[in-house]
Amino acid sequence: MFIYLDTETTGSDPEARLCQIAYKTDEGTMADELFNPGMKISIGSMSIHHITNKMVADKPPFRGSPIFKNLQMMFTRDDLVLVGHNAKFDVVMLNNEGLYPQKVVCTNKLARYLDRDGILFEYGLQFLRYYMKLDIEATPHTAMGDVLVMEKVFQKLYAKIKKHFVGMDPISVMIEISRSPARMSFLPLSKTTV
Repeated sequence: MFIYLDTETTGSDPEARLCQIAYKTDEGTMADELFNPGMKISIGSMSIHHITNKMVADKPPFRGSPIFKNLQMMFTRDDLVLVGHNAKFDVVMLNNEGLYPQKVVCTNKLARYLDRDGILFEYGLQFLRYYMKLDIEATPHTAMGDVLVMEKVFQKLYAKIKKHFVGMDPISVMIEISRSPARMSFLPLSKTTV
């Protein structure tokens, strides 16, 4: 089972906590909820996801919530694969909350890996959305909006992996690529580079 998951957080520092989580499984389970992170959301983070401290002030904490308990149960399944874009960040946020997914696929790393000729100059989720001509109604930089886009991006990348790795288990290949350091197809140079 695949679970497409995205977190919105208080910041990007190691102590950051999540203030929103959304996920969708290929079995049809969906969740999208705000939580009180127990700390202030940085202005930098607010400028990206538009979740303010006021919006989460009266929300429950994530740990112990029904969504937390559902994820805790799901992450014990041997067949569960978490899919995230820049998945390492989401996994760190989940770990900060006491959740430990075992199998992880990163759509950012897959896109980089499959761009062997260095055609793409960016691998952000919304860039891939428009590059792949995905026709989907989803608000960028919201947890559920990113989940819906990520699911479609993943499906395209999955098909490419199956085509390039004939006779191999595509899920195992994707997990291995996701564990490896990100691949740079080219080195972007600025005008000031000598």
